[in-house]
Amino acid sequence: MSQKSSPPTTKDVPPKVLHRAIGASAIGNAVEWFDYGVYAYLTTHIAASLFPEGSNGVFYTLVGFAISFLIRPIGGLFWGPLGDRIGRKRVLAMTILLMASSTLVVGLIPSYETIGIWAPIMLYACRMLQGFSAGGEYGGAATFMAEYAPDKKRGFYGSFLEVGTLVGFTMGNLIALLLVNVLDADSMESWGWRLPFFVAAPLGLIGMYLRSRMEDTPVFRELEQKEATKDQVSGVFKDLLTRYTRSILTLFGLVIALNVVNYTLLSYMPTYLQTTLDMEESDALLVPLFGQIAMLVTLPFFGILSDRIGRRPMWLGSCAALVVAVIPMYLLIGTSLTGAIIGFAVLGMLYAPQLATISATFPAMFPTIVRFAGVAIGYNVATSLFGGTASAVNEAIIGATGNNLVPAFYMLGACLIGIVSAYFLIETKGLSLRGTEVPGTPESIEEQKKLATQTP
Repeated sequence: MSQKSSPPTTKDVPPKVLHRAIGASAIGNAVEWFDYGVYAYLTTHIAASLFPEGSNGVFYTLVGFAISFLIRPIGGLFWGPLGDRIGRKRVLAMTILLMASSTLVVGLIPSYETIGIWAPIMLYACRMLQGFSAGGEYGGAATFMAEYAPDKKRGFYGSFLEVGTLVGFTMGNLIALLLVNVLDADSMESWGWRLPFFVAAPLGLIGMYLRSRMEDTPVFRELEQKEATKDQVSGVFKDLLTRYTRSILTLFGLVIALNVVNYTLLSYMPTYLQTTLDMEESDALLVPLFGQIAMLVTLPFFGILSDRIGRRPMWLGSCAALVVAVIPMYLLIGTSLTGAIIGFAVLGMLYAPQLATISATFPAMFPTIVRFAGVAIGYNVATSLFGGTASAVNEAIIGATGNNLVPAFYMLGACLIGIVSAYFLIETKGLSLRGTEVPGTPESIEEQKKLATQTP
């Protein structure tokens, strides 16, 4: 084995390197959620352009949204073990390129009038490619950021991954709001809705450049030097189902709560306001804007709080508060534009403690040898079944029952699952992510004592 210089621990990472790692992780998340945000906010225009008139195109466009999530577990199965084998940064450079490319192509699809059935087929194909790449993007970015962040500040630095999420959403919101106020309906339907999708290309290139210039995480390089990555990763699927069952099931439940709220509140809200509450499009796009900006600003503060009191109290408190508030706030949303803005903002702020602590919570549930795979697979399976389908499920049930509170009931049920899952969450605030054991377990504590006596 050739001699290599010892990788630094997270305590030794220079601030400039740490900040570049944070930026490289966050920009990919911004690209991913910019795409989802634009797609969600311009659903009615995409439907009018790419589906035949009178075909319930809004629902079928939302099906396209759901399809990308149904493919995400396949991406997680592919990218996750690969990231544990060859490194985080290589996989993240590939996923952001695929993601940006598929987003760009959506804006280039000819209308249904031009190419007929091939228009929705191409849309669904692009959404599948986007979902495949996203299957490695989110778990990889969270792992990359968590493994670079100092142990005592993992909540603070990890929150910036979700700052990227909301920056992407907010950018999509602002561009969509600008377009619908500047262009008439015919222009929006024919070419205006396409413009935001072209923005993904330069964002993706910037993200790929930043990621390609980064070294892999100190935690991964330490394990790689011990030649543990090839042999131990080979049994990843068996291990995830046997040795790390508690981690997988806990993660699964937390993600159900997280993403049912996320996609029902952030993605589906503009469509819900237009199709169910008959709100004007410009007003429907305005409603999420203030709440998203408030969440964006406060995420780092919730991250700092999680470094002080722990991740478990943040999740329990957020889910419990949403259970209490979600029905009253949806009733308020149905009263007026002002009521909708206030109701959305309240729900958004109650949800923010979950969002802020994802990167500090999920990667710490697995050891380094299966961390990328564990987060990518567990996160994406739950998201595909309960998160990405939320918009289409809500729309279908509202159509069948006529009950405008369906999204509130859906979110309430998901948060009850989140409370149960958070109860079983192992607290990992301040703990190292080094080693081959699950952080916070007795085995990991013993391993950390041994690692602390070794010279880096």
